[in-house]
Amino acid sequence: MNSFVERTIRPMLIGETAEPFDSDDYLFELKLDGLRCLMYLENDRAEIYNKRNVNITEVFPEFHDLYKYVKTPCLLDGELIVYEQGAIDFFALQQRAHQKNPFRAKLASNSHPAHFTAFDILYAKDNWIMDQPLTKRKKILNQTVRSEYERFSVSRTIERYGTALYQMTVEKNLEGIVAKQKSSTYIPDSRTKKWVKVKNLMDDDYVICGYIPKHDSIISLVLSQYEQGELQYCGHVTMGVRNLHFLEDQQISILKECPLAKLPPHHENAVWLEPKAVAVVKFMMKTESGSLRQPIFKGFRTDKNPRDCIRR
Repeated sequence: MNSFVERTIRPMLIGETAEPFDSDDYLFELKLDGLRCLMYLENDRAEIYNKRNVNITEVFPEFHDLYKYVKTPCLLDGELIVYEQGAIDFFALQQRAHQKNPFRAKLASNSHPAHFTAFDILYAKDNWIMDQPLTKRKKILNQTVRSEYERFSVSRTIERYGTALYQMTVEKNLEGIVAKQKSSTYIPDSRTKKWVKVKNLMDDDYVICGYIPKHDSIISLVLSQYEQGELQYCGHVTMGVRNLHFLEDQQISILKECPLAKLPPHHENAVWLEPKAVAVVKFMMKTESGSLRQPIFKGFRTDKNPRDCIRR
């Protein structure tokens, strides 16, 4: 089977978190606050697949002619992002990713166009190159790209000075950096410790199992993660009522009973939901009990199976 033709590849994920560091063995690049995806580019078309291998090409029609900007059919790994007033806007990207109506997707591509940043290449010139070291793949990536433009760029890297790059992200209020071993090969659908993220704020993915109505159009989402096959309570994060339409659009049913393995105290007024939706939450740190300090609701994601939200 030709995986390029069959579209069966899933991206390799980051498997380690660390404090800022310097090293001659790593390449350092910016961590982008967007949607991870694979871009299949051929002679007359471009197709986009998210981390769950779902085809989202029609959601982002502005990339239909991206194939013109590479010299040969290839498979690029990268990040979709949306800029708003010069800054990355994850909420705007989230709104676009949930748009299923082709006409509205086209309108959104004009009002809030996305940008694709490529940071790896897996296939080029009819050959898989995932067994090549990262430095070689980066060189091939730059050789393959014919030109960049306002919707497409190649991620820049620096050597050795990861701490300085991280400090710059702190000053610019960016997400953080990623450090990748120069010798690392690419293993699809895996999580590697040879790629390390260094973040200003931590974040994690949580299953939404309910909510508690508050005041002034605010609700408190009940967060959970799986541990040994059961949903465990992980705390709350506040969210505006206007975002509840996402849960309604996903046809998530209200439950009569709590889906958690153990009912947490003070949840008498909770509205319990089918554990189908996943939320991204930023926070300063986790407490010993697993709850979150200073949690911030970042958005929903549709590219992750709730069962993959594992408590670590």
